[in-house]
Amino acid sequence: MLEIERRRKRRLDTNNAANLTCVVLKCSIGRAAHPLPRIVMRFRAALYLTLSLLALVSPAEARGQAARLRFAITLPRDLVAIDARTGVHGATAGHVATAGVRGRLMLILASDTVGEPRFQVSYGAKTPPAFAIDVEGWKPGETRMIDATAFGFPLKSLGALPRGQYRVQAVLNRYETFIRGDGVTLTLPPDRGEGQHWNSKPGNLYSAPRLTDVDVTKNGTITVAIDQEIPPIPGFSETKFVKHVKIRSERLSRFWGRDTFIAAFVTLPDGFETHPQSRYPLVINHGHFSTTPDNWRETPPDPTLVPDYSERFSLAGYNRIVEEYSHQFYKDWTGPGFPRVLLVQIQHATPFYDDSYAVNSANNGPYGDAIQYELIPEIEKRFRGLGQGWARFVYGGSTGGWESMAVQMFYPEEYNGAWIACPDPIDFRHFETVNIYSDTNAYYIASRWKKTPRPGHRNYLGHVDATIEEMNRYEVLLGTKGRSGEQSDVWESVYSPLGADGYPRRIWDRETGKIDPVTARFWRDNFDLSYILQRDWATLGPKLRGKLRIFVGDMDNYYLNNAVYEVEKFLTSASPVADAVIDYGDRDEHCWNGDHTRANAYSRLRYPQMVLPWAVERMLMTAPAGADLRSWRY
Repeated sequence: MLEIERRRKRRLDTNNAANLTCVVLKCSIGRAAHPLPRIVMRFRAALYLTLSLLALVSPAEARGQAARLRFAITLPRDLVAIDARTGVHGATAGHVATAGVRGRLMLILASDTVGEPRFQVSYGAKTPPAFAIDVEGWKPGETRMIDATAFGFPLKSLGALPRGQYRVQAVLNRYETFIRGDGVTLTLPPDRGEGQHWNSKPGNLYSAPRLTDVDVTKNGTITVAIDQEIPPIPGFSETKFVKHVKIRSERLSRFWGRDTFIAAFVTLPDGFETHPQSRYPLVINHGHFSTTPDNWRETPPDPTLVPDYSERFSLAGYNRIVEEYSHQFYKDWTGPGFPRVLLVQIQHATPFYDDSYAVNSANNGPYGDAIQYELIPEIEKRFRGLGQGWARFVYGGSTGGWESMAVQMFYPEEYNGAWIACPDPIDFRHFETVNIYSDTNAYYIASRWKKTPRPGHRNYLGHVDATIEEMNRYEVLLGTKGRSGEQSDVWESVYSPLGADGYPRRIWDRETGKIDPVTARFWRDNFDLSYILQRDWATLGPKLRGKLRIFVGDMDNYYLNNAVYEVEKFLTSASPVADAVIDYGDRDEHCWNGDHTRANAYSRLRYPQMVLPWAVERMLMTAPAGADLRSWRY
């Protein structure tokens, strides 16, 4: 009925346009018109067509066409002084004055009053409109304009913004020039200890939010000064149990053409100091960048902590729950009978993402080898590690799940087991909801007669709140050339070869969604874990027997369970046998980790309590003759 009413209204609008044409030309409708010269008849036809088309333009489109408003973003004249005060960039006055700064300039317009707009931008339903441009050679005191030509998300253009009051905020994600060891020159946002988050990166500039009346249909310029700079991240303070190890990687420094460091938190077992003759197994918690060890708290929960609300888990006071579980882990760790191991959490942020995926890649460099042959030996040397593959394990969820499976496969004899939870796609025939080999478009399901968007994010009931295209447009908002610091861009930075411009080659066109089969084949041969398992099983299989444990919810928000199904088909029938464990959580979302007794919100806080007993059990079964199975079991 609504569609019928819209069509009826559109016909009336078209008739009104025709009537207006006749009024202008003094003609008539429905009866014989007076004879008119040919030129007048042609003019009448053209005017009729124009007015008819205008009648079909939506109000939002009309606003976009009529948009005249601009936002003038000004770089502070005292930028050098600001940098010197924070000590972040350390740029010289001469360099800034002559070369200026470069980066991604974003303008956010939030209609609510909760928090700063820069922390609200996402691909989710509650994201505010934002618009962005790349800037080059932007010198102190100069202005850059954001107008209807700027890239926008979720609105495509500033011209489509409804009139109203908005809290306006601008942010500049600053880039640096990287001249790699092979001569490739790139401009990228370096990590500054925050884990590649543009809205909290030290040295980035932003404006204080300001409530502003905005009407894009009116001529005018709204000025915004980005005169605030994000300060450095406070350093980590070591404790009796937690140490921080940071090393310069020779491999990575050679690749990037500059000093490049990797680091790790190492949690020491209880009794480390009182058992100087003990040597310990090493267990790596793979996952996203963190400025402190995950879920570790040596002091009791803060009784004055104001409870928050977790929309992800629909839980009130989730911050209190995290503190309680973190302190419980500390008590378990220091209690009797808990496995005595070195628990490691690596910091390996790249210029593209908050971690490297722990493998060697064409765009990030040899992070896999740097971790395996530089960082881990240093940790085992400093803290009396056993230093052998039978005494090393990995675990993690999501990105960490993929990393755990990948390093177990790519360094099969360096580890004795991988606890793999809700891994990023491990079979690229199910790259979320895209088959990168047989599909031709990542954004739409193939059909002759219609365009059905591919879903990108759902809840446990299957309700979709974002499509693949929306999630990719969100990333383009944050950065061009793979510089968003978000998920699709990091996959390309890890899996893709170099593109012609030196940046990661696209797996699909960001504007159209068209898939590149050449890039897809490169992905398959080097990083499709399911394909590699099957291709190399004759030699890889015996080295992985009993080492793979894969867990995922069957309603994973990102459809990651679909790829696990394909791996399960192979591993359950593989010869030689895999002895792998694969399990699914009924209606569980991202990131289910194998605990059938607790909800995700709680089980995600208990990885060590789940993984370490299994690791000890496996070591006791598989350790070679003469291995040290006693000194660390006290």
